[in-house]
Amino acid sequence: MKPVNLLLLTTMIISISGLIGIAYAQEESGGGSADGSKLIGAGIAFGVAAGGAGVGLGYVGSAGLAVISENPALQSKVFIFIGMVESIAIYGIVMMFIILGQ
Repeated sequence: MKPVNLLLLTTMIISISGLIGIAYAQEESGGGSADGSKLIGAGIAFGVAAGGAGVGLGYVGSAGLAVISENPALQSKVFIFIGMVESIAIYGIVMMFIILGQ
């Protein structure tokens, strides 16, 4: 198993284990659970989108640098592909604000 995959798996296990054993000291008031669910949902939406964009940008960026090194005239096309990958993170931010705005 690659060290990066092991690190991601460990981080996910620690994050999920922190959500399992939640104990409340008092009864919930009106919308406490709904607000917490919105925050968790918004965090997951942005985190997954940013993580996916980061992985995609690694692949597209490395391939783009290889293309530019062989043919510098294709630089503008590489920037278009990089912009398309970055738009995934922007969609995640938009979804985060939509979730928090409800």
